[in-house]
Amino acid sequence: MRAGIFTKEYPPEIYGGAGVHVAELTRFMRDIIDVDVHCMGGPREEANVYTYGVDPDLADANGALKTLSTGLRMANGASAADVAHSHTWYTGLAGHLAGKLYGIPHVVTAHSLEPHRPWKREQLGGGYDVSSWSECNAIENADAVIAVSAGMKSSILDVYPNVDPDKVHVVLNGIDTQLWRPREAELLDTLGVDRNRPIVVFVGRITRQKGVAHLLKAAADFDPDVQLVLCAGAPDTAEIEAETKSLVEGLQAQRDGVYWVREMLSRTEIQQIYSGADIFVCPSIYEPLGIVNLEAMACGTAVVASDVGGIPEVVVDRETGTLVHYDEQAPAEFEAGIAAAVNRLVGDADTLRAWGAAGRKRAEEKFSWATIAAQTVDIYRSLI
Repeated sequence: MRAGIFTKEYPPEIYGGAGVHVAELTRFMRDIIDVDVHCMGGPREEANVYTYGVDPDLADANGALKTLSTGLRMANGASAADVAHSHTWYTGLAGHLAGKLYGIPHVVTAHSLEPHRPWKREQLGGGYDVSSWSECNAIENADAVIAVSAGMKSSILDVYPNVDPDKVHVVLNGIDTQLWRPREAELLDTLGVDRNRPIVVFVGRITRQKGVAHLLKAAADFDPDVQLVLCAGAPDTAEIEAETKSLVEGLQAQRDGVYWVREMLSRTEIQQIYSGADIFVCPSIYEPLGIVNLEAMACGTAVVASDVGGIPEVVVDRETGTLVHYDEQAPAEFEAGIAAAVNRLVGDADTLRAWGAAGRKRAEEKFSWATIAAQTVDIYRSLI
């Protein structure tokens, strides 16, 4: 069997959890079946990885149209596949058309849902309606849909009631705990972080979904000794970048120990950031699973996270971290909750150690990529 994986992101061009998912899933599935990757961006040297660009005639078009033009090229290049597997709306059309062209099943992994991300209109304008259509078309017509959490399955069935519940399968995101593990944190020294003071970290993109602004507002009420290392880049829009810059500068004017790392870090560097932290904070307002929490847990770090989406399926409250309730109608309460959780924990070294160890154990036992790859291949086989 040969699977054709359709994805926007693939190493080395990865900026979010969906890209990490595709890279790891591909690596482990190749121990079971043949896998071709059809991705966007620059040329890759890896075997059986094919890249596609935008139609030159659409170079100045809306971003959503550019993406769909790339999808047409992907579908055309995937004639060898026995099953098409698309990830996110960016490649939903490619997978859908490949299924029709070559008479093969199309599987969709839903990493997020466009109707639950209305802030994308800031980035895409009218293209947001196009991306929403592409996602709807792919999910409603797919032969199987993979949800990355039980919460995500419920969301899919809520947003797309025409979808047969029996064709939606829950296959969790995973973590390779041989790669993601506690490491020496020399990078923090390079950044000038004081290792003798409490360290809170964030790792993620600058987008409404990730709740960066909420964290920065909460950090104003962290205990004075607490430092914040914000590893945040790849802003969705110039507006949200400017907003983040203003909040960071305002926070730095109020307190010391605020470090903003804007460039994309390597995997090893991110592992150092997690490992050197006392607490990882995930303030997302929308998160189907939240692979960053798994990464932090695998590195032995306690987590403070919002209780949205699939996060409670990863972070066990009062066992591997603390969950803070998010209500979009009460953002100030959410921010106060983050600050209170952080301040409680930084003074409790025993709890931080225990939760960090429990998080590492949970990542090892519950989120194996080998198991996830096998479950995905079983879905393929059920359709052929």
